[in-house]
Formats: sequence, structure tokens, C-alpha cells
Amino acid sequence: MLKLTGKTAVITGASSGIGSSIAKHLAEEGANVVLAARRKEKLDALAEEINGIKQGQALAVETDVAQKADIDNLVQKAVGAFGKIDIFINNAGLVQNGAIRDGQVDKWDQMIDVNVKGVLYGINAVLPDMIKRSAGHIVNTDSVSGHEVTKTSGVYSATKYAVRAISMGLEKELARTGVRVTNISPGMVETERNSERLPNDRKPLQTDDIARAVVYAVAQPEHVNVNEITVRPV
Repeated sequence: MLKLTGKTAVITGASSGIGSSIAKHLAEEGANVVLAARRKEKLDALAEEINGIKQGQALAVETDVAQKADIDNLVQKAVGAFGKIDIFINNAGLVQNGAIRDGQVDKWDQMIDVNVKGVLYGINAVLPDMIKRSAGHIVNTDSVSGHEVTKTSGVYSATKYAVRAISMGLEKELARTGVRVTNISPGMVETERNSERLPNDRKPLQTDDIARAVVYAVAQPEHVNVNEITVRPV
């Protein structure tokens, strides 16, 4: 039997990269997946691909995580289609490097809206029902930039430190409720957005590497809570 048969997972930032790989791996384990992102055409293509495999079912919902109304709509459609949400993966993220002294306020606002407020909106939308059912799993995609800061990552790292803090605080809040929390911190991953920033001295991580870490965490027995996973290249 597949590990996640009968489960429903919502994945934000699912139109490409890590989010797309997470969705595929969860569906391969039998989960129904609700795909959320702003690029509807890519979501539809991914949903068609997953549905063609005929394991977990896929539903695409155009979503801007920085808009609370969009997140509420996403959750409503997921519940309407599959009855409940077992796993919510806050994967959508925005990377915009630059020194703080450059004063790029618009970029700061965008990163805070997506990386911090988007995560909180997702948690807020699904948590009451999870607590009511004494079951559920929230997975937040952080970054190694939430552990380390460079001279051009100050604001981005701050948003990812915030994701770690939210994850750690939420895990303590939810102790003994039956709701689990996992924080995933990927190192540099080879995606369409990172191709020019990859190091030349070692093999970069692939999106599937992160997806497998997510499957590992969410497929654990219900009494096991994997709180933190950091994935780095060798």
C-alpha cells in the first residue's frame, strides 16, 4: 500500500521547482494534491501530468499567497474537492538579494508579504480544523539562509529566520494536539531561478532531493513529529 493513500496535501508554489517535485512525490505515494501558485497554465499542466499517472488526484487552484482571500479560497476549494486537508506545505517563496544599505524597500515588502505573511495566512486557514480533528501536518519550506546570513541576503535571511521561528513556536503551541509541524531548510537547489547562482565546485541539490525529505517527514507514524530537516549538498 502506498504511504499516503487517502491523504490530501496542499502545496503552495507548486507550479515549478521544489513545489512541483513535492507534489509529484506525494501523489506517487497516493496523496491527493492541491496545487497552488500564480501561474495557472503551469499548474494545469502539472495537474494533468499527475492525474495521468492515476495514483493521487490533483487539483489546480490559482493562488497568490500574499493575499489572504486567495489562501482562504484555496483551502475552501481543497476541502470541497477532497473533504479535508491533512498536509499543508508552505513552499511558496521569493528570493531577492541585495544589501540593506541599497534601500530596495519594494523588494523588502514583496519578500515579507510572500515569505512571512503568506506562511502565516496558510497556517491560519488550516489550523482550526486540524486542531478540531486532532490530526494534520504543517510543513514550512525555510532555507539555509534562515541559518546563515551573507552580505547580500540580510532581508531575505530575515524572512527565512522568521519562518524558522514560526515553525519552532507553532510546534510548541501544538504539543499534544495531534497536529505536527516540520521545518525544511534546503541548501542551494538547481531550479530555473537559481541556474546562474549555483557553485561550480560540487553537485547541486535537485528538487527531488527536497521532495524526498518532505515525504519522509509526512509519512512518519502519527506519534512521530520530525521538527527540522536541513538538506545540503555534499
